[in-house]
Amino acid sequence: MSELGVRQLNRATLARQFLLRRSHRPVLEVTEHLVGLQAQTPHTWYVGLWARVAGCRPEDVAGLLTSRRAVRIALMRSTIHFVSAADALALRPLVQPALDRDLFQNNAYGRWMRGLDTDAVVAAGRDLLADKPLTPAELGAALRDRWPGTDPAALAYAVRNLLPVVQTPPRGVWGRSGRTLHAPLEEWVGAPVGGGSLETLVLRYFAAYGPATVQDLQTWCGLTKLTEVVERLPLARFADGYHDLPDAPRPDPDTPAPVRFLYDFDNLLLSHRDRGRFVTDGFRSKAVTPHGPVPRPVLVDGVTAAAWSVATSGKARDRAATLTVRVFEPLPAADRDAVTAEGLGLLAFLEPGAAHDVRIVAA
Repeated sequence: MSELGVRQLNRATLARQFLLRRSHRPVLEVTEHLVGLQAQTPHTWYVGLWARVAGCRPEDVAGLLTSRRAVRIALMRSTIHFVSAADALALRPLVQPALDRDLFQNNAYGRWMRGLDTDAVVAAGRDLLADKPLTPAELGAALRDRWPGTDPAALAYAVRNLLPVVQTPPRGVWGRSGRTLHAPLEEWVGAPVGGGSLETLVLRYFAAYGPATVQDLQTWCGLTKLTEVVERLPLARFADGYHDLPDAPRPDPDTPAPVRFLYDFDNLLLSHRDRGRFVTDGFRSKAVTPHGPVPRPVLVDGVTAAAWSVATSGKARDRAATLTVRVFEPLPAADRDAVTAEGLGLLAFLEPGAAHDVRIVAA
């Protein structure tokens, strides 16, 4: 049984993620290939698509939300993901066990679920949301009238986890802001949930994130006991428990990897139990802090060699945007040039009307 080295794992996953070469496919098609993007922040996840789709424009992505062809909904790991409407319908029932665990074992809300008729809470929540989208606070307050003495936030969270609901626009739409408003998924997109299978979910994971172990797969989706599913699928088997689609691309480990800017919750760094194929010691020690913001990584030669941030100043024609790249080790001149060039592209995406400057500093 052949072994896969760290660089082989790195280059294979980068290829699946369109981070070796940007895709020319439509944004929605790329989103479906990736099985969505983690998107609990309103806008930072747009950078994840810019890094992967050639010519990606914010308005192209935002239009998918406003047209209801895509939605933001709690899915894998009970976190908000940006997915196609079709994937939301197919995937939501499959990941229900992860949402159940998040609700019933939640330190803040789990105790309120004991003895509560959650089916009745969900039915009441569905009726309330059918009238109009509501914020969690509004939903919880309305439900508390029927369940006095129960924490309204817990009631709203129960509906969020037990009833497929989307966060409606303008929340998540580029250049706009809005409160978190929930609406039932089925009513929002006009179709019933269902139609997916665990086997298809597993195959899609390997297509986008492989090669990987069962533990990696379970880390990504938040489900457990998937070994049996993996073992009955026609996958290629490698040493150390790695599996993959037989015909999936596994480039030569010496394949050049271009500089890529990722966002703070990029699935590339959250979808494996062992993140060593991408994450460096420098990133762990210099970028990740216990109580600070989640860092936004820069990949150089396929690994997390730096972190980035953007600051803006001025208004209208005097607006300026400065991208600061904090590197964990000195970069060769060619890599610094590549970081600057890709950084200017990022600024053109984020701040198209501003003056642009890229600064590379030591972390």
